[in-house]
Amino acid sequence: MRSVRSILIALALSVAVSQSACTWLDGILSTATGIVGLSDTATVISKTAQIRTSYAVVAADLLEVKRGEKLDVLDKVDFEKVLWYRVRARDEAETEGWIEAQHVITSETLDKSQKLAEEFKDLPPQASGVLRAKSNLRLSSEITDENVLFKLASGSNFEIMDWKFVPKEELPDVDDASKGEAAKSARTKNAEIEAAKVQGEPEKLDEKYDIWYLVKLDPSVSPAPAGWLFGRQVELQVPSEIVFFQQNNRKFVTWQRLDAESASVSSGRSATPGNWVILTRSNVVKAIDGVEPDFDGILVLAFDKYDQGYYTAWRTTGEVWGLLPLRVEGQGDNKTFTLQLRHPEGRMDEKRFVVFRDKIRLKVTQPEDIAQYQSMRSR
Repeated sequence: MRSVRSILIALALSVAVSQSACTWLDGILSTATGIVGLSDTATVISKTAQIRTSYAVVAADLLEVKRGEKLDVLDKVDFEKVLWYRVRARDEAETEGWIEAQHVITSETLDKSQKLAEEFKDLPPQASGVLRAKSNLRLSSEITDENVLFKLASGSNFEIMDWKFVPKEELPDVDDASKGEAAKSARTKNAEIEAAKVQGEPEKLDEKYDIWYLVKLDPSVSPAPAGWLFGRQVELQVPSEIVFFQQNNRKFVTWQRLDAESASVSSGRSATPGNWVILTRSNVVKAIDGVEPDFDGILVLAFDKYDQGYYTAWRTTGEVWGLLPLRVEGQGDNKTFTLQLRHPEGRMDEKRFVVFRDKIRLKVTQPEDIAQYQSMRSR
């Protein structure tokens, strides 16, 4: 009788050993995490994702989770250079399984993004943008493996809170482009820059610097509220009603409404045409002590509802040297906007402009000493 029992036990062990390696490992890990007490939380960042029975290619789907849902993290495994988390969902069944790391953001990483958002919580958005290719959202304005929050999908929309000019490096246009392609592109561009120097042309802003954008993300796009995006992937969403006033040698970098419409920054076409304060930037290097201005021109556009067209209510007659942020305050058509301009003596001064309606025309009262802040360079 004992020999029969021994044979049955041996058969059972043989069957257990022959089961899928991943399934067997999952059971061991599940037991281990329960004993050790590993615990963290993660938030789903993909629109939808699957919790699976294992990280094997042939694994079955257990549960679909959606953006914003919270998961308990029990363990993690790097399998064939892909990071996976073992998680427990917060459904009735408390489903446990594996989810690929690209679909979630851990609480530690989310906290870092939230702290970044604290830096601009009292500032208005300066512009809006959209990603024209998938790109890593980062904690700082540099490309390193350590500062990646997660990869943001192509077509993602966001508000731009600030930006930074960084000396150009031999970097790819897309994070995962080959280094060979990046180096070839950089060599070609360097040759063009050197040729321009020989001809005595002014140094171009977009040839010397890369731009990085500090962005604010809506919860519908990402649970992480803030991060930095590499500017080569960003397309500014200048409202269609004013984009035609943009000149090739002078681009719009900031725009805000100056009338009753609630949104201070918008993209696409607004519900009703309105009045705008716009900051512009020429493509010429003009750094002072290594710092480039955020803008060098100011334009106020107003809409005439009778003629159904725009007119220039005010603009700088020369070039200025200014820094963000642009702030708009007031009610209806009676608004003020403030910004920082550099005085010839080197100090930065806050300047306040008053916008009001005189009968049917929009007027701007400029600071009395504004001429001191404008260079004589022709537009």
